[in-house]
Amino acid sequence: MAFAERLKAPWVHIRGKIAKPALSMAHDGVLQVGQSTQDASPTPAPSKTAIPFGELSIPCPDPTAEERARDTHQARGLKLARLDDWGRLTAEITRTDKARQKTLGGTPVADLLAYGARADVVSAAEHALVSGRPDPQAPLLEGIEALERVLAEYPGKPVIATIVAQAHMDLGWAWRGTGWYVEVPVRNREAFAAHFDRASDILAGFDAKEYDSPILAAAQCALIAGRGGSAHDVVSRYETWINLDPRNPRAFRGMGTHLLPRWHGTYERLELEARRAAGHTFDLWGSGAYAWVMLDAIAQDIKACARLDLDFLLDGLDDILERSTDQHTVNLIAAYCANTMGATPTGHDEADYIRIQIAAVADQIVRQHLTELHPMLWAHAAYGFDNGLRVRCANRFAASGHADALRYLTQLFRRELASGRSVVFTEDGPELQSG
Repeated sequence: MAFAERLKAPWVHIRGKIAKPALSMAHDGVLQVGQSTQDASPTPAPSKTAIPFGELSIPCPDPTAEERARDTHQARGLKLARLDDWGRLTAEITRTDKARQKTLGGTPVADLLAYGARADVVSAAEHALVSGRPDPQAPLLEGIEALERVLAEYPGKPVIATIVAQAHMDLGWAWRGTGWYVEVPVRNREAFAAHFDRASDILAGFDAKEYDSPILAAAQCALIAGRGGSAHDVVSRYETWINLDPRNPRAFRGMGTHLLPRWHGTYERLELEARRAAGHTFDLWGSGAYAWVMLDAIAQDIKACARLDLDFLLDGLDDILERSTDQHTVNLIAAYCANTMGATPTGHDEADYIRIQIAAVADQIVRQHLTELHPMLWAHAAYGFDNGLRVRCANRFAASGHADALRYLTQLFRRELASGRSVVFTEDGPELQSG
C-alpha cells in the first residue's frame, strides 16, 4: 500500500471523533453523554427489541484541585502586593523557590506568587491593549512605574528584580501579540523591544546558580524570546534552569521550543539536546525528558515532527505517566495526544503519519489512567498549548474543552455505548455498567 494510502485510512478514523454527542450535566457536576446528534435525520422511535444507547459519565470538578491551588497562591501574591508588603512576599517566594514547592500538577508555587504580585499591572495593560491600538491617554505606564519604584526600594533583591522583569516581559508580549512579526505595527514592535531590553537590564546583575533560584533561571530563559541568542546560549540558560529544578516540565518544554530553527536552534541540535536531557535526568524521568523537550516543538513544527524518534517519545510518555499520576498531568498528556496531535492533517505525509501514531496513544492513556476531566487542558490542547493565547471568555473556552473531550470519549467507547452499556469513570478508571 502506498504511503499516502496508509495515511488515508487512519484519518477516516480520527475524523470520526469530531461527531457531536448529546451532552447533559447531572446535579452532582458529572457530565453525561448520550447518543450522537451529528446525524440530522429523524431518529425512529425505539422498538421493544431495540438496544438502548448507553451513557458516559465522568467527574468534572470545577475548579479542579490544580486550579484551586493555583488560584490560592496567585491570590496570596496579589494580596501582598496590594498591601505593599513586599518584605513578606519576598520571604514567601524565596522560601517556596528554595524548597522547590509545587502544586499537585507540578506548577512551582513561587511562580504563582510572583504572577499574582504583578497581575494588577499586567491585566490593566492587557485590557488597554486588547485591540492592539490603545487610546493615547491610556495610563499604560502607571503600573510598571509603580513596580519600578518598588525595585528601587529593594536593590539587590533577586525576587523583586524577577517580578519586575517578568512584568516588563508580560507587557512586551501584550504589545506584540502572537502574530507574525511582519504583521505587528512598528509602534508595538518598539514597545516589545523596549520592555525586553529593560527586563534584561534588571536581571543582568543576578546569577541564578549563585542564588539557587529556579524562578530567576526561568525569567532569564524567558528573555530569549525577545533578546535572541545562539543555540549555545539557549542550551546554557535552560541547562541552568533544568539543573536547578529538574522536576519542572516547563523547563524542558521551553528549551525544545527555543531550539527550533524559527527561534535559535536547528533540528539536529533539538534532537541532540532532547537526548542529552533524557540521559541527564533518567533517574528522575526515565525517557520522559525526551518527550517533554519534544512536546511543543513537534506540535509547532512539521519538519521537527517528521524527524522525531517516535519510539523514544512514546517510551517517554509512558515514563511520565508512571511518575506523575496526578490527573492534571494525565489530562494534559491525553489531550495533547488526542486534541493537539490528533487534529486536522497538515498535508506533510511523514509528519501526519507520526501524528497519527501519537494520537492513537490517547486511547490507552484514557483507559489506564483517566479518572476525571479537566476541560481547560483539553481546550488549550486544541490550540497547541499556545502560551500567548488570549482567552476572551474563560467559560466558553472551558466549554469548548468539554465538548472536545466528550466527543473523543464517546468515540473511544462507541462500541460499549452502542451495546447499551454505560461507561462510568471512577477512581480506578472507566468501568462498564449494564443498562
